[in-house]
Amino acid sequence: MNWTDLRFLFNRITGLSRRGLASLRTRGFSSTWRRVKNQFLRVPQEHRAGLYFPDSGPFATLAVPAPSSGSAPMASLVIPVFNHFGHTLACLRALAAHPPLASIEIICVDDGSSDETATALPQVAGLRYHRRPENGGFIAACNDGLALARGEYVIFLNNDTVPQPGWLDVLLSTFAAHPGTGIVGAALLYPDGRLQEAGGVVWRDGSADKLGRLQAADSSAFAHVRRVDYVSGAALAIPRALCLSLGGFDSLYAPAFYEDTDLAMRVRATGLQVLVQPASHVVHVEGVTTGTDDRHGVKSGQPINQRRFAERWKSVLPAQPPHATKSVSVTDHHYRQTVLVVDALTPRPDRDSGSLRMVNLMRLLHDEGAHVVFLPANHARDGQYTEALGQLGVETWFEPWSGSTPGWLREHGDRFDAVVLSRHYVARDFLPLIRKHARRARVVFDSVDLHYLRERRGAEVSGNARAQRAAEQTRALELDVIRRSDVTLVVSEVEKRLLAIDAPDATVEVLSNLHQIAGPGLRFEERDDLVFVGGFRHPPNVDAVHWFASSVFPHIRERLPGVRFHCIGDDVPDEIAALASQPGVIVHGHVPDIAPYMDGARIAVAPLRFGAGVKGKVNLSMAHGQPVVATSCAVEGMHLRAGEDVLVADDAMAFAEAVVQAYLDETLWQRLAENGLLNVERHFSLEAGRDVVRRVLLA
Repeated sequence: MNWTDLRFLFNRITGLSRRGLASLRTRGFSSTWRRVKNQFLRVPQEHRAGLYFPDSGPFATLAVPAPSSGSAPMASLVIPVFNHFGHTLACLRALAAHPPLASIEIICVDDGSSDETATALPQVAGLRYHRRPENGGFIAACNDGLALARGEYVIFLNNDTVPQPGWLDVLLSTFAAHPGTGIVGAALLYPDGRLQEAGGVVWRDGSADKLGRLQAADSSAFAHVRRVDYVSGAALAIPRALCLSLGGFDSLYAPAFYEDTDLAMRVRATGLQVLVQPASHVVHVEGVTTGTDDRHGVKSGQPINQRRFAERWKSVLPAQPPHATKSVSVTDHHYRQTVLVVDALTPRPDRDSGSLRMVNLMRLLHDEGAHVVFLPANHARDGQYTEALGQLGVETWFEPWSGSTPGWLREHGDRFDAVVLSRHYVARDFLPLIRKHARRARVVFDSVDLHYLRERRGAEVSGNARAQRAAEQTRALELDVIRRSDVTLVVSEVEKRLLAIDAPDATVEVLSNLHQIAGPGLRFEERDDLVFVGGFRHPPNVDAVHWFASSVFPHIRERLPGVRFHCIGDDVPDEIAALASQPGVIVHGHVPDIAPYMDGARIAVAPLRFGAGVKGKVNLSMAHGQPVVATSCAVEGMHLRAGEDVLVADDAMAFAEAVVQAYLDETLWQRLAENGLLNVERHFSLEAGRDVVRRVLLA
């Protein structure tokens, strides 16, 4: 072993020892031990991100994305460069190989490189190359790039990065998806696919740490959009006007370190949030430009700048978390409250109304400043539906990261100000654990609908004595959960009045279906056909479609020979599939995009003969300006006026006549469409549910 190797090992060992002792002094034993464990954490290959790397061959001319002539780009990528041309070339090749949908310009600011950078970069087509007269450091180069930028957004991007396909479009879309955002940072990855950084935390003493370092890229703890103290300047997006108003990176921290942390603090001081976007992946070769040893080179400025940063922000640092804070809750302080939501399964809002209500409840909580944590009782990751919750900002836990329910609640329970337990069979199992591990949390039982009422009505329609006994057993279980909860949510005044009799001591609030208003859709003359929407795991829907297709639709076809009945819903049983043999009946099953049927079908039908709660299918159609013909059961508790907002009929002939009347009478159709929209806005929009959410969950 030669002297250079020995020196490296000596510096490595003494550096680790010194940092370990410093960590013990500032962070204490528990926090330091967690950091040591993370250093040696084994992340299986299947939980590492699959990565793209460009060709590593010698330089050849290439073209990078650029805006069309005379047009301003949506985003300006500012890449500060100082030597290390091989890394710059890999970055540019990655950008050229997978251009974003957004219009961009790429500005490379050469900070006085002495390698081939100065001769090669001017040959890159589409690139804006700017060479500084002398080396000024990272901050000076970035601020020069900011002054040259023309885009609505500026993205500061290190040259030692390999942006992954799709990284920029999802980064930019975060601003629209989360209003009030000032900075969005990408998730930085090591070249081996492990997480390098998912935002950062500023501790009470002014020191800062990366979040998620050496963890799995798909870990539940980091797979959601969330507020953080800062994000790394290695891949940071900010509106250009905002960045200019703040003066860019502060030269107080020249040549580098803590400038990105300080910028984030200044952005948050304006009232805007700083977010990390886990779906935006950027590989970052850590330490290429500044090294990793804070005793030598540019890196030696880090301890100095930490002290400068702590002095500047000493008035707000007492509100930051101490080092002893558990990693799972280290960013909770950015939110008004932390609310746990537990449901049987991950909601699928395009498949059933209960899921749509649950997602919109979590959206409403998030909009009100709460941090929402979701745990499906089955601990399963559900593909796009889990990812969608993460993009909404919901921290969603699933195997293998969730472990056992008791163990997870032991770890997380003290985080929660409120807990929502959805459905009585879920609440019954979770209540004892919640009371034990989340002692300060208000426990809210969300009934979804009163199951015992629905089962009792189904038994009455079928005349099945066994079903009647089962309904009474459900009643006993559901009322027991209500008794042991702090508050119970029901979806209609009808159910609230029933519980005033069956559970007179319970605190009951109405939080009905929650819908976003879609708008009026197509005009009367542009629409045709009938539509039903409802999942077929729900017995009332099976009965409703079978009754309508066999007893009602034939009468409609006599009057409207060409009309078709579109039956849409998941988990189609054989008896419903067989209805497709009837003329005009089309059984679609699940459709990925329901909007064309809501906006294009002339009439929606809700022929439910039993059930409970408020019917999402009715709300959904009305939110699209689609008139509804329904039974009395289907519109129960929905504040609807027969003949003005909806047409109501309970026997087959009357139901058929109502459908034909609404289908042919444009004046009636228009009145029903307009009044239905108003009904949803008044009683079933997110705004309509906001007061209850504030009083029950965020008080």
